[in-house]
Order: sequence, then structure tokens, then C-alpha cells
Amino acid sequence: MSNAERRRLWRDICVFDGLCTLPEPMAVITEGDRVASLVAMRDFDEASAQGCQEMGRGGVMTPGLVDCHTHLVFGGSRADEFEARLEGVSYEEIARRGGGILSTVTATREASEEALFAAARPRLEALIADGVTTVEIKSGYGLTVEDELKMLRVARRLGEALPVRVVTTLLGAHALPPEYRDDSDGYIRLVCEEMIPAAAAEGLADAVDVFCEKIAFSVAQCQRVFEAAMAHGLPIKAHAEQLSNLGGTAMAARHGALSADHIEYLDEAGIAAMREAGSVAVILPGAFHILRETQLPPIAALREAGVPMAVATDANPGSSPLFMPTLMLNLACTLFRLTPQEALVGMTAHGATALGFKGEGRIQEDATADLCVWDVDTPAALAYAVQPGRLRQRLFQGELTHVV
Repeated sequence: MSNAERRRLWRDICVFDGLCTLPEPMAVITEGDRVASLVAMRDFDEASAQGCQEMGRGGVMTPGLVDCHTHLVFGGSRADEFEARLEGVSYEEIARRGGGILSTVTATREASEEALFAAARPRLEALIADGVTTVEIKSGYGLTVEDELKMLRVARRLGEALPVRVVTTLLGAHALPPEYRDDSDGYIRLVCEEMIPAAAAEGLADAVDVFCEKIAFSVAQCQRVFEAAMAHGLPIKAHAEQLSNLGGTAMAARHGALSADHIEYLDEAGIAAMREAGSVAVILPGAFHILRETQLPPIAALREAGVPMAVATDANPGSSPLFMPTLMLNLACTLFRLTPQEALVGMTAHGATALGFKGEGRIQEDATADLCVWDVDTPAALAYAVQPGRLRQRLFQGELTHVV
């Protein structure tokens, strides 16, 4: 039987559908790359099982996890900076000394495409082994046209080589490269007039991101990048309000940003702008944890305003060298006080929306069969415990890619 015709059946399974936990045990049938049937066991017609491959009983089924904010492609290591922070040096001070993002820029520029691919592959494989079926990968460690495109090509290759959907984001406005140390506006011109057009022409970027912060780029400079991105038909998003409140989130929302990410210092005006625009608040507990931050994002205010909250790893070499999505579920709950259901929605339905895939990250009839089956009793257990090895089965576009 070809994959296009293959039918698979799970019985007596607890289903978290991307928005909530269904109230009774379910039978789920997939056919080819789609979810064909989702029905309560008490209503299940055994005739429907004819021709199905039996996949087991019990456990929890969720949509495949969506990691909507990562920086997986990079060269080098920043373990020395991790040590320095533990000795009391701030993230901002490390950046001013030429460390932080710029140290990774040096290593990434020096690395070949093959070397970057070889280094990134096991990072992505770790995400896949923890249930990810869709992942966003940003550039931002090249900071030249050639090196940014190199990173995006590697990200595209990863999606071709592994069973995962890779979404690429051009983050040219991530940091000021040393050759533009005294000319930030000149660098923004490069991003707008050369980098974005080149990435768009080669079809390498699905979106454009900026780092709007005192140690990076101003609100006005980021606005110029957004205008250039939109002129080339590319959606936008922002790293904003991570270290201070500059108003970058509100500006991004006014331009229709898919998301604003980090947002620890987000204020009421920014929340109102996100609500109006339908932008997703992407919270990144890994960076908060590694940097030992104390300013919590305004979770209660976002919740009250009805702003959707996504959760992601922010997997990167400096501020979040963490490659375990289910750990983020736990940290989102313990550090930011999300409920386990909110955290799981944040890595499924809301994570998909943050990438522009509204209505995805769901288990429903005719949805793409990107699914995970977990050896746990309740969906909350995925956030409750930090425990590798709970993934029983993983389907990507209907193909069984992981089974224990």
C-alpha cells in the first residue's frame, strides 16, 4: 500500500487537539498525509477500522510541536561567555566587548556551508526527537549579504534533508557588524537595499526579522527594514522589548507583524497594538532562564487582552543553548506561570500562527498528519516533567518517522 493510501488507526487515545484536551478517549485515523477521522471511542464504528494499520492504544496524541523561534545555524561556541555571565558579567557588557552575537558572527563567517550544515543537523535532530515537526530558523550571524544568504541556504538544506518543515527568516538586522561600527544607518541601508532583495530574489527567506533594542537597532531603523521587507512581499516579525521598552512591539504590530518575541518589557500600549493587529506574543523562557533575567513578560495582561502566546526554544549559541522543546513547556509554566494547556497551545496552534500558518498546529479532520504520540497519561505531563524519551511515535506529513 502506498503512503498516499495508507490508513493508520489509534484507539483509546487522549487527544490534545492544539487548543484543548478532548473530554473522552478518541479513535484517530490518518489516511496518507491527512487526518481522516477523529471520533469518540463510544461512537467508533468498527467498520472504519477495515484496512487500517493498528498503531496502539492509550497515551496522548498532540499535533507535532512547532518551534517558531530558533537560531540553529551558527558557527563556534560561546561556552566561555556562559562562564563569564556566571562570574557576574552582564549580557550587555559581553556584547560591548565584542562578544555575544559578534563572536558567533566571526565563527559563522569563517565556516563553510558544509561545516554549518554538519553542525546544525544534530541540533535540528534533537528538536525532531522531542516532537518538533515545524521549525523556524533565522539567519543573523553572517551580517554580510553573502554570509546571510549562506545561512539561509543551509536552513533550506536542513528542511530538505530531514523530515521537518523548515521556515526561514532573514535576520540581517540582528547586530551591527564591526565594519559598520560607526555607521549603523549605512548597515541598515545594506540590509534594505541589498540583503532583502537578494534573499527575496533567490526565494531563501519566508519572513524578515529585526532586533529592536538599545544594543542593536532603533525603532526608526527597524521600521525601514520592515518597509523594505513588505515591498518584497515578505512578512515581518521582531525581537522587541527584551532588555528595555523602546516601543518596537507597537511599531511592529502597526506594520502587521506576525509576532513580537521576548517582550519582557512590553507595556500596555504594545499589548493593545498586538491585540489590534492579531500579532502573536512569542515568549522565550530559555533565554530568560539562561540570562537569569528578573523582568517577567506581562503574561496576565496578555492573557486578559486575548493576545495569543506562543512558546519557543530560541535555540541559539549564546542566550539559549537549549535544544529540548518540552523543557520550554516546563519553563513557560514554572518561570512565567502559564498553565500546561497554555504552554502546549503555545507550541502547537499559536506557534503555527506566529509563523503565518493560522489554523494549523491542530488535530482535526483533513488537517495535515503532523502528529506526536507520547507515553504519558495527560497532556499536562509534558510540561510537568523534564524527561527525554517519552515520544512514542511521530508522523510528519503522514509518514511515520519515529517509533519506539
